[in-house]
Amino acid sequence: MTEALLVSNVILWVLVVALGLVAVALTRQIGLLHERIAPVGALATSAGLDVGDDVPELALQTLDGAELQLAAQRTLLFFLSPTCPVCETILPTLKRIEREEASSLRIVLASDGDPEEHARFAREKQLDRSAYVLSQELGMRFEVAKLPYAVLIDGAGRVAAKGIVNTREHIESLFEAERLQVASIQEYLQQTDEIPMLELPRAGAES
Repeated sequence: MTEALLVSNVILWVLVVALGLVAVALTRQIGLLHERIAPVGALATSAGLDVGDDVPELALQTLDGAELQLAAQRTLLFFLSPTCPVCETILPTLKRIEREEASSLRIVLASDGDPEEHARFAREKQLDRSAYVLSQELGMRFEVAKLPYAVLIDGAGRVAAKGIVNTREHIESLFEAERLQVASIQEYLQQTDEIPMLELPRAGAES
């Protein structure tokens, strides 16, 4: 009986090791498949301003009371809400982009609603109040229907790319669309079989 128990334990460990090897192999195959999949860009919408349109000149005021002009410099305009969990997951990506591209790009957060709620949210998430605007009209002009939503504005004050952004890759695809001079990555993939390598613009890059 002891011998039978020993044999069953050996067989069990062999099965455990085999299952472990299968799991490793599957994980590797999933990684390879992910690398081969074409990048999925931000979900471009037909609503609101088109790519190439001038951004509206609105009287915008930041949470700290300063005036802000969208067309003044190259800007990534990010529409968010304190109650949007997906928006929160993208904030670290925005902060990283802001650090890396400080000389050529600014990040502007936009929303509407209760100023105290947004001030508290900005404080908790350590967001820059001088680049956080509340404007219902701004969202209406861009016809933002779903959050999070982002608009990349070039140095000439025109819409360079836009779309619903749910991931870091979606954010980065806006910069790639600007570099490729297309409205969206989806449009680019429809025009060519080439799969673009997503990359953020470097400081000093052309607007």
